[in-house]
Amino acid sequence: MSKLVLKNVAKRYGAFEAVSDFSLELVEGEFVSLLGPSGCGKTTTLRMIAGFMPPSAGTIEMDGKTISSPSGVVPPERRRMSMIFQSYAIWPNMTVGENVGFGLQVRKLPRAEIDRRVDKILDVVQMRGLKGRYPAELSGGQQQRVALARAIVVEPEVLLLDEPLSNLDANLREEMRFEIRRLHDEFKITTVYVTHDQSEAMVTSDRIVVMNKGRIEQIDAPHVLYGRPRSRFVAGFIGRTNFLEGIRQGSDVRFDGFTIPAAAIEGTESAGELLYSLRPQAVGLAAGRPNGPRLAVEAEITGRAYLGEYWDYQAKPLGGAKAIRVSTAPTSVFEVGSHAWLEIDPAAMVRVE
Repeated sequence: MSKLVLKNVAKRYGAFEAVSDFSLELVEGEFVSLLGPSGCGKTTTLRMIAGFMPPSAGTIEMDGKTISSPSGVVPPERRRMSMIFQSYAIWPNMTVGENVGFGLQVRKLPRAEIDRRVDKILDVVQMRGLKGRYPAELSGGQQQRVALARAIVVEPEVLLLDEPLSNLDANLREEMRFEIRRLHDEFKITTVYVTHDQSEAMVTSDRIVVMNKGRIEQIDAPHVLYGRPRSRFVAGFIGRTNFLEGIRQGSDVRFDGFTIPAAAIEGTESAGELLYSLRPQAVGLAAGRPNGPRLAVEAEITGRAYLGEYWDYQAKPLGGAKAIRVSTAPTSVFEVGSHAWLEIDPAAMVRVE
């Protein structure tokens, strides 16, 4: 049975539609991220799930019962949900232990039970030794762990997270991505996570909902979104890619500087202009003309950047006008202005709309 279901949910402010025809179904224990640029409607959607605002249209159901509709909203405190905000919202005048146990005190649990559950969750988030400290004495990452512990200790049925890592530096963000996923794997709480960072969504999620201008572009597992994007927006938002424009001419598709047999690539049934996504790491770069099944295209190196783990090259096919980005191993060194051979696998080219 589905845990949380959004059916044709919309949110309007006058003539402006912040969220439009949003439908999503989460099963028990699933981790789903709402991913998109600022202003795409993801936080508005999360706030409707939390009960902070009613939808203008559609319904939200939990365990088969309607909790939100234009005619009425079950209050947030009666939804059996916990929410973690971007600002953490932990009490500065309470210790770590008091912050984590606050929700249990509100529920009037016995003191012994509160202490037991607080100590247990602080062990899980590796904060037991800091139980007596105040938030001002903690790092950003430690404060985030306190917020997670406080949200989980009350044993919510749904956990909502609104850009919880945006205030952390890059190294802490990377660490906390894995921590959030570890805690999810341990507690199996149905989770909705809002972020504009595609790396966070890729690491933490079972499925990702890519949003754009209030609408859903695609819902899929992270590897499917990356490998099989359905639209130009998704292909460009999830990772780096090359957009290759082609025209069907007889049995071939002509691109900028090279031609591929139409039978070798997908989506060539229709005539006219075609658009393909090709990831930089799916393109090879060789000093000499390669032998093999891939298409070999001679190119000029027009730019490069060394990023430690890989080289990011720009290679323009001879006779073409637009460079193709290629990612290679750090030991694969080509000078700007030199010639090299692109190895293009037609099977790695994904047609997008």
